[in-house]
Amino acid sequence: QVQLVESGGGLVQPGGSLRLSCAASGNIFRINAMGWYRQAPGKERELVATITTDGSANLADSAKGRFTVSRDNAKNTVYLQMNSLKAEDTAVYYCKADVKRYWNSLVVNTYWGQGTQVTVSS
Repeated sequence: QVQLVESGGGLVQPGGSLRLSCAASGNIFRINAMGWYRQAPGKERELVATITTDGSANLADSAKGRFTVSRDNAKNTVYLQMNSLKAEDTAVYYCKADVKRYWNSLVVNTYWGQGTQVTVSS
């Protein structure tokens, strides 16, 4: 199996910064895209940022200019650096990874972390 464990969430004041981490472990041959999504109370889960194996990043409009996504392939870890946080960034943040588990299989499975709460409030 594959597990994703997020960390780094918490309470921060408006204008502050947080860095989220998500480490994947288990039966992994290669991780393709990794990404961050968030879900605020009463709203649907939405894309925040994704990053491919070679480091090509895609950010939601709401994240551009404030958030940076990066990854360490050797550690199977993806990061989300969040700056200039706003109250509307308050949500549970989820990590996602598309994992190829076996070298001789074409199957790629999607896994989700358990989520980490980010609260932006004064």
